Amino acid sequence: MHEQLISIFVTLLVVIDPIGVAPIFASLTRGGSPAYRRRMAFKGTGIAAGILFVFAFSGDVILRVLGIGLDAFKITGGALLFLLAIDMIFARPSGMRSTTVREQEEAQFKDDISVFPLAFPLLSGPGALTTLLLSAAGSAHDSLLFLGMLLALTVVLGLTLLCLLLAPRLMRLLGETGANVIDRLLGLVLAALATQFIVDGLRASFPLLAR
Repeated sequence: MHEQLISIFVTLLVVIDPIGVAPIFASLTRGGSPAYRRRMAFKGTGIAAGILFVFAFSGDVILRVLGIGLDAFKITGGALLFLLAIDMIFARPSGMRSTTVREQEEAQFKDDISVFPLAFPLLSGPGALTTLLLSAAGSAHDSLLFLGMLLALTVVLGLTLLCLLLAPRLMRLLGETGANVIDRLLGLVLAALATQFIVDGLRASFPLLAR
């Protein structure tokens, strides 16, 4: 169980990517007062938490209603996370964890960025939602593992809020290059975790592969 919890925590940390979101948040709130940045950080993280916890509690139900097996979703979800990892490694913008140019332009004219684009898609994008669906479905019959997943999500969201509150300082400390280096390293970790999801799904779906 400890290995599963560590895997869930690391995957959530990588796909939500607090350090990677910080420079985007700093850009979107540039020119705003410290009170405005704090309000957006708390509100955006709170809304994202609501979305993510709903998926955490309903992951197994969603898969059953749609008639999707966990093993099939492991393969598909693993492939999705692997594509996200490739974008992170090559420092490419991805629709799964960032906003498009048009979305950024739209956000510049909004006083409240907490819902869009901060809560979604930056914090609770497809990568994070996929991870929670996989984790929730996999821990549906293990209450301790499920509680551990909720704790891991809470810790990651807490770290995310901290990074948003410290975004200007982080940017001065790391710079764009430093943030990209960290993103590339996290991308390598995510690629390995995604590959393991795919391998586990294939082995369960095709037992002959496990021999």
